[in-house]
Amino acid sequence: MTVSQFVDKYALVLSMVIGAAGFSLFRHLTPILPPMIGLMLFFTFCKVNPLDLRLHAWHWVVLVTQMALTAGSYYGSVALCRYCGVGIEDTAIISQGLMVCFIMPTATAAPIIAGKLGGSIQNLTAFTLLSNAVTAIVVPAFFPLVHPDGQMAFLTEMWLILRRVAPLLLFPFLAAWAMRLIYDGWQRHKGSDKRFTLARAWAQVPFYLWAGTLTILTGDITYTLLHAEYSWWALAVLFAGSLIACLAQYFIGRGIGYHLPAPSKGKEYQDVVINPAAVPTTMAGVSRITAGQAFGQKNTTLGIWMCQVFLNPLSAIGPAAYIIWQNAFNSAQLYSAANVKQ
Repeated sequence: MTVSQFVDKYALVLSMVIGAAGFSLFRHLTPILPPMIGLMLFFTFCKVNPLDLRLHAWHWVVLVTQMALTAGSYYGSVALCRYCGVGIEDTAIISQGLMVCFIMPTATAAPIIAGKLGGSIQNLTAFTLLSNAVTAIVVPAFFPLVHPDGQMAFLTEMWLILRRVAPLLLFPFLAAWAMRLIYDGWQRHKGSDKRFTLARAWAQVPFYLWAGTLTILTGDITYTLLHAEYSWWALAVLFAGSLIACLAQYFIGRGIGYHLPAPSKGKEYQDVVINPAAVPTTMAGVSRITAGQAFGQKNTTLGIWMCQVFLNPLSAIGPAAYIIWQNAFNSAQLYSAANVKQ
């Protein structure tokens, strides 16, 4: 087994194990998470020319379904908790934690994983842009409704959230595009036909950054679980609910992609990261994988950060549990694809 194959199979599991074992160290590294999120987005956006991206029918259907499930999971869990006589604090933790499992945007490493599984890197990159842009708009509008600050007006709180979330999500896109425009303009000025491309050595940087953020997050949530005060049954509900949310989004996304396939894969940027043996033979198969990863593979780093900053901090248990289920599912997929490639 080569080093690359070993990493493909076990990187995500090892990241979680290392994070949990060294939680006393890694929990102190949480301040570097926002820059790491930004770098993941930056390298993802560097892989394709924004002018080449195209939106397809499954993009919009997945997005609308995601927003509907976000609102439904929150208000449905609030109603169910009240019906069962759950306390106000536990109701907030459960409902907010489950809601964030749906509202989290697509992970920046998702195009890399999709490419390894035979999906379309470009089509998923287009959805990643759309998903993160919509999140930057929807979160500031929705969070003040589910966790109002009694000392601030709705619009004031919305602006404060937008001011913190939008730069983190949108600046990497603008930076990557600006770098591409400057480089291409300089090459045209010199009379060269060269155009901006990210060196192959950097192709999987988002994947490794994601593994690093996973280690830090696992350490932080391990510390929280060991030291925070919460009801064990609320913890069990969030773990079970996040598992259901994870599997539902993967399989709903796959169904949408299969029935609304994109007409083409687009101009794939790095063929080296695609596993030829895992590539489906039809666009329905390609879109099935791509849409499944788009819907199910979440930016849990951002989700936990949003919980800790804008919601009840203990609601972060929801997206933290999602980390476990998501990476277990992805690890199984990568392990299967790596075995096929061998």
